[in-house]
Amino acid sequence: MFPKLPSHLFPFLILLTLASLCFFSSFLSSSSSSSTSQSLAISNCNLFKGNWVLDPNHTPLYDETCPFHRNAWNCIRNQRQNMSFINSWKWVPRGCDLPRIDPFRFLGLMRNQNVGFVGDSLNENFLASFLCILRIADEGARRWKKKGAWRGAYFPKFNVTVGYHRAVLLSKYQWQPKQTEAGKQDGSEGVNRVDVDVPADEWAKIAGFYDVLVFNTGHWWNYDKFPKEKPLVFYKAGQPIVPPLGMLEGLKVVLGNMITYIEKEFPRKTLKFWRLQSPRHFYGGDWNQNGSCLFNKPLEENELDSWFEPRNNGVNKEARQMNSVIEEILQDTSIQLLDLTHLSEFRADAHPAIWLGRKDAVAIWGQDCMHWCLPGVPDTWVDILSQLILDGIGRTGRL
Repeated sequence: MFPKLPSHLFPFLILLTLASLCFFSSFLSSSSSSSTSQSLAISNCNLFKGNWVLDPNHTPLYDETCPFHRNAWNCIRNQRQNMSFINSWKWVPRGCDLPRIDPFRFLGLMRNQNVGFVGDSLNENFLASFLCILRIADEGARRWKKKGAWRGAYFPKFNVTVGYHRAVLLSKYQWQPKQTEAGKQDGSEGVNRVDVDVPADEWAKIAGFYDVLVFNTGHWWNYDKFPKEKPLVFYKAGQPIVPPLGMLEGLKVVLGNMITYIEKEFPRKTLKFWRLQSPRHFYGGDWNQNGSCLFNKPLEENELDSWFEPRNNGVNKEARQMNSVIEEILQDTSIQLLDLTHLSEFRADAHPAIWLGRKDAVAIWGQDCMHWCLPGVPDTWVDILSQLILDGIGRTGRL
């Protein structure tokens, strides 16, 4: 038998036990919260407003050998000379520091879940950066192209899929040839039929597969893509909308219908983002008017309005115009705004420009002052998106 303890020791032992419990409870609590404390601090900060700071220690996480590159955006391989300087600029939000994505931690937290991008080539630009960064944590990543996806990758170590569904207008659209008097089709004439209430086939059936989705549209809603000789004609319930809608009115109707479809058909738990416009930086004319973007450093903040303010009627005004339409229609929905426009407006220096991987590319298409060099600005988009996704996990415990 154990010897009997003196009675006067019991209060001391009780206090010692309580103190030990408090210590370990505090230790466990601080340990478990350390991984989310930074996330909570970030969630109280506006990641979209800030400035670019030159930081020589800020270097890319991947290089030109990434297998998920698209050649025209691979500015290192295409021998753009100042890529190391372009990637030395770090985005610093006001009031907090934006951490760079840790691909190991991110994929670990996203295990058995999937991320999807739906929209035009600027979302593909976004995707390519995302895939190259995530591949650092899983070099066994392989190409993935299922469920209507244009491209994507599967990360077997984590059972995570990241895919891109190309749908430039979001709604279904197709070329509708003109009927001749003899009842035959004349393929050279016709209209682009847009069914405003029908999502494009490429993403119509992905509800439930992705746990995170990033949508965008806007870059194709212009008369360069759809000239008045081959216009967009809008249909609803299989019938032409009368009176016919103009380009901007059609965009509003499409957005309204597609957002209603997303809200109705996609699970509530799906984390949904809408990426606002990626600004262009054509200087001296538009893409087909010898417009150029051969710059060596970001713009200053006091220069932005002269480039992008619609009231100045410059060639790059459409990003802010589109944003005002999108923001209004997204109010009171479950879709979060991913406002990457402002931070990207500064970066006139970071487009492929003339470094497109083909000697005749500029002669055919002009300079590319719309898409982004990779590595480059979309890497910062990835940092922000990944932080917002982790914030979503931190708030709910899961997606």
